[in-house]
Amino acid sequence: MKTQNGWPAVGRVVGMSLLVALIAGCASKPPVPVRHGTVPPEQAGTAQAVQPAGQGREHVVQPGDTLLGIGRTYGQSVNDLVAWNNLANPNQIVPGQRIRLQAPGMGAGEPVAVAKPIDVVPVAPIGTPSAVATPLKQEPKGGKQAYNDQAWAAIQPGAGMAPLAPAVPDAAAKDSNWLWPASGTILAGFNESSNKGIDIAGSPGDPVLASAAGKVVYSGSGLRGYGKLVIIKHDENYLTAYAHNRELLVKEGDDVSRGQKIAELGSTDADRPKLHFEIRKQGRPVDPMTYLPPR
Repeated sequence: MKTQNGWPAVGRVVGMSLLVALIAGCASKPPVPVRHGTVPPEQAGTAQAVQPAGQGREHVVQPGDTLLGIGRTYGQSVNDLVAWNNLANPNQIVPGQRIRLQAPGMGAGEPVAVAKPIDVVPVAPIGTPSAVATPLKQEPKGGKQAYNDQAWAAIQPGAGMAPLAPAVPDAAAKDSNWLWPASGTILAGFNESSNKGIDIAGSPGDPVLASAAGKVVYSGSGLRGYGKLVIIKHDENYLTAYAHNRELLVKEGDDVSRGQKIAELGSTDADRPKLHFEIRKQGRPVDPMTYLPPR
């Protein structure tokens, strides 16, 4: 017997039976297991840590895991995980590594960590400028700064902000026995807008002397344009500065006497060997020539 299409009716019955069996076989396959490892950021708020009983205190790193993802999975901060595992670089974890999920010393009876939403500062991939790494020591403090009044004040402990009115020499300061810091000729005089001191010629290695007794409040090279710089505080009003040195012979906190050698003349941050010398009253530059003795 044939149908309208020419196929026997029994053929249609056999074909339908095979199709039903194929569909039933596919439906009976178990679902593909899903590994609970690093959780994508968009799922971090609802993910739950799946751990066998008694094994919730550490996580074995799997390929593709990150410390940020592990922290989100178990509801722990990246900073805590770094501290608990003594990690030098949180971006360098490897498959098979065991990550402690609680502080050392917590007993086995403590509850297993469960993932929950937390505020975590993202850790940038290694090699990027913002990547978390071992802190680097930078010298001098804050790096080298361009010159301005705020930068100058910042390197003088307790100096504070300078008054707005230009400072002028007082009689007591003019009568005090200031000393020339170097013996060379004057290359450039004082001009408050372009040269906040005087420039004295010299040869590399010539002695640089303290113009008056005081305490060293800065010795370093953190102020751009001044090279290796020494600043001496003489009292509550007056400071002197000695710039472009080749070598610094005193350190911060040292007490120096009038005429003591504090540095060697040089050309750091300068176009030629010279000493740039400043006198500052309450933070404001004044003309050193009104203080130094004639010669």
